[in-house]
Amino acid sequence: MQQGFPAVSQIAVSDAVSEPGKPSPAQNAGTYFEPPLGGRSKRVADVLIAATALVLAAPVMLMVALLIRMTLGGPTVFSHTRVGFRGKPFNCYKFRSMVSNSDEVLSKHLANNPDAAREWDECRKLRNDPRVTLLGQMIRKSSLDELPQLFNVLRGEMSCVGPRPIVQDELCRYGSHVGEYLQVRPGLTGLWQVSGRSSADYAERVSLDSHYVRNWSPWLDLVILLRTVIAVMRVDRAS
Repeated sequence: MQQGFPAVSQIAVSDAVSEPGKPSPAQNAGTYFEPPLGGRSKRVADVLIAATALVLAAPVMLMVALLIRMTLGGPTVFSHTRVGFRGKPFNCYKFRSMVSNSDEVLSKHLANNPDAAREWDECRKLRNDPRVTLLGQMIRKSSLDELPQLFNVLRGEMSCVGPRPIVQDELCRYGSHVGEYLQVRPGLTGLWQVSGRSSADYAERVSLDSHYVRNWSPWLDLVILLRTVIAVMRVDRAS
């Protein structure tokens, strides 16, 4: 049983480093033949939770989709390729919260703002993101933009709880701990989201993901889910 729930300040980056002579649980590529972390019990819980959440959230999702269509036009759901279990790519779904030419806007913003470029390089996130629309800011603060990922959970591409889904270019940032990321399904929520949100830098996020994999239990997932509900309700802390 999980003995405690760590905050970002309680997990130093060095905590994620394997002890001398003790390899990371998934450092060896041979371990990739094993099922995802948590096995069948975690998968059953994912399906039950995601299906229930979809039923309960359906009216809100329809309203958000309608607002996006009315204010932005075009598609209401955005998909982007992320790295999943065993490195398999999948389309991760979100409600659209950015302008249509988001890549162009980001490139110009980073080119003209060295501080923003440094923040992007360190965290892959921007506190003041020029790509995000006013409606996008609202649904992001309440985490409503991530509700379509419940379909990713039902499809078996994600879990309700796990590491944040990342793009291929971010794998190198995990260093020797990349195997730990690849042995789990990415999560709709996770230890990083409830322990520091956007205030954690990338090295801390890797440490939190490593800590989650090494200390996983059903109880840890339950605590993270409960704390996610609290974090969503306190929208000032949501990313």
